[in-house]
Amino acid sequence: MMKPTQVVKALAALAQPTRLAIYRLLVSCGPEGMAAGQIAEKLKVSPATLSFHLKSLSHAELIESRQDGRFIYYSANFKVMNGMVDYLTENCCGGNAEACRTPIKKC
Repeated sequence: MMKPTQVVKALAALAQPTRLAIYRLLVSCGPEGMAAGQIAEKLKVSPATLSFHLKSLSHAELIESRQDGRFIYYSANFKVMNGMVDYLTENCCGGNAEACRTPIKKC
């Protein structure tokens, strides 16, 4: 279970449009992640700006990095993401998680 201070740090890191976009992109890539240059290209951000935001997400433990040759790949830390969601929904509807589910709307 995550501590409240960890959750606050993660939510604060995501409370910025560019960081949220980076994180959502990395979540969609799965565990393989994406090279920093590809992230910058896909989101149309400068390398310096990207570096600043990746540092913030990394500090909040929301992402992980790995070096492969001359490239650095970033991926979402799914353990932390799931821990944050678990923390936020732990007491959902008095412990009755089924009551919290929103019906899916059909188009």
